[in-house]
Amino acid sequence: MNEHASTAAPAGRAPTVADVLALPVLAAGQPQVVTGLTRLDRPVRWVHITELTDPASFLKGGELVLTTGMPLPDDAAGVRRYVDELTEVGAAALVIELVRRYHRPPDALVRACRARGLPLVTLARDVNFLEVTQVVHALILGNQADAMRRTQRIHEAFTALTLRGAGPEDVVRAAAEMSGRTVVLENLVHQALICEPSGSTVREALTGWERRSRATEPGDRTEVGGPEGWLTAPVSYQGERWGRLAMLPADGTAFEPEHRTVLERTAMALTVARLIHATPWERTAHRNALRDLVEQRHHSPEDARARCAALGLPTEGGIFLAILVDLGPGGDGAEPETRLHRELGSAGVPALVGVLSPGRLGVLLALRPDRPWRPVAERLGRTVLGLVPAATVGAGSEVADLADTARSFREAARVLEATPPGQPLPADRSFHEPPDIDLRRLLYALREDTRVQDYTERRLGRLIDHDTRHGTDLLTTLGHYLDAAGNKTTAARRGGLSRETMYQRLRAIERLLDTDLESGERRTELHVALTALRVLRAD
Repeated sequence: MNEHASTAAPAGRAPTVADVLALPVLAAGQPQVVTGLTRLDRPVRWVHITELTDPASFLKGGELVLTTGMPLPDDAAGVRRYVDELTEVGAAALVIELVRRYHRPPDALVRACRARGLPLVTLARDVNFLEVTQVVHALILGNQADAMRRTQRIHEAFTALTLRGAGPEDVVRAAAEMSGRTVVLENLVHQALICEPSGSTVREALTGWERRSRATEPGDRTEVGGPEGWLTAPVSYQGERWGRLAMLPADGTAFEPEHRTVLERTAMALTVARLIHATPWERTAHRNALRDLVEQRHHSPEDARARCAALGLPTEGGIFLAILVDLGPGGDGAEPETRLHRELGSAGVPALVGVLSPGRLGVLLALRPDRPWRPVAERLGRTVLGLVPAATVGAGSEVADLADTARSFREAARVLEATPPGQPLPADRSFHEPPDIDLRRLLYALREDTRVQDYTERRLGRLIDHDTRHGTDLLTTLGHYLDAAGNKTTAARRGGLSRETMYQRLRAIERLLDTDLESGERRTELHVALTALRVLRAD
């Protein structure tokens, strides 16, 4: 049997007419396709040998009908009726042996099969029909058993995902891996929330998503539909629809029963995940899209644009601005995230909002070129500070291309890194931005860098050691002098010292540090070191 089935259909799929004709047991009969050449992809459910004039009464559909031609009517009308009955019952194909009664197919039979689209195959040599049925039935039963095993594995895999509390991304990813097809989860307004491509790119899967999705009518069950032939399944619970799954076709091949099983189990697992995890799918989709933009994890700029566009974010002809919110230690971003979603929605500002890491919230604004970004950032900042007064809001710079948003996020991150807790906000502003980073804030951002610490110690260490050993306060005097830009009179007044005492202390500082305080370059070096020391001590 295995020898005969060596060229059979792939495991788990019903053999087609073409698959059966390629089997050695039938190939020995020199089969020739007379009609229905384009319909040889019909699945064969069973093989039926008949010498009756009305075989259709014994068929259920999907059979490969084998005959010697002996029962065929002699008249054209009878032949047409014979073919009509086979067609109406759904026979897969008619195979006639040209050995006993006929040596060429009757013209009436050819015309009738061609008119009804029924594949007609002739055999030029004698074939053992019983052996054909044994081989094909063994193949069919074997494939059915394999399909059952595959279905069982699918059920077990999704049961395991559900039991371990897998999130929607894990579930959709498993569906794509099991099916070998691209799988997309969308919400009720046709925004693609999760896309797991298989054999294609995100750009190919999601470009023009909303338009393409709306062309495929939603149904109440798993079905193939729409101009692209998507396999879709609703995701719902107790009559409430939450979204829809779409499995995209690949290379024009038809969906198999296993694909339907995968999609239906995916929908069930997503329903459970939605009930377990309180975070809405849209929120998760925004978070993942933002993280991928920040970390530049997209395969290409085109993939990034397609994914963000499928979430409803305009990706062409506008400007983008990144805003980061540091909520402080233990800060919970759930409520600010929700409020910012509402604020931006009510203001009609397209944006992605999501928690990027514990205590840090990210926002990507997509604005028209003629719409100023500062009023939007101001509104967001005041909303956040109203919820979390200790929060720090940092904005990056405008960029014209979505591919450059990672730079805007880096700039916003540097702003936060350079902003100490409690740093006063500029007048009439609820956020910090890159121009706010002065020397002190730059050194604050670099305070953990050992090179800055080493520089400070080498420049001021001996002076600090002298003050510690002798109880003097030369470091404070140096600070007054540097803050006064080298004006000794001003420095003496600030320190409450006489001019002569100030001169003596400055000479002592020059001797201890082996430097010339009259040199502008040396004063700059010491001023940087002293500013870094103040930052380090304050921290």
